[in-house]
Amino acid sequence: MDITKIARPPEHDNHLGERVDDPLIDRLHWIIRQAIRALAVLMVAVILWTVADVVLVLYEKLSDPPFLLLDLNDIFVVFAAFLAVLIAIEIFVNITLYLRDDVIHVKLVIATALMAIARKVIVLDLTTLEPMYLFAIGVIVLALGVTYWLVSARPGEG
Repeated sequence: MDITKIARPPEHDNHLGERVDDPLIDRLHWIIRQAIRALAVLMVAVILWTVADVVLVLYEKLSDPPFLLLDLNDIFVVFAAFLAVLIAIEIFVNITLYLRDDVIHVKLVIATALMAIARKVIVLDLTTLEPMYLFAIGVIVLALGVTYWLVSARPGEG
């Protein structure tokens, strides 16, 4: 008898990792695990690509006249590039946690969504926005913030 299965709460069972009696279902689980691994590899490629994009954006913005100076719009473009990398890393963490636990980690997914909407808010051009669009983004930020707070406040969660 495996003591780790007894010690782990049932919501953390790795359903895709368990062997099942049905060979077809067992094979399908294996295929899904491989697909998740492929997604993780592809996400690492995206992360490396976005890091290269950050370097390129910084180089382009710093090499344009005035040399080695950034105006406010340039700073927002650089921030957006950095945040894109961080969001990609968060998505990678989501993928690898799913591979390990076969559980969608709601708190991490909400945190990733918060980071993505925060990126959007940081790079907003307030001069071209419709008021309803800004209101909708505010509602999304509020809803995600409250949801994150509620999920974080659950007993036994960390």
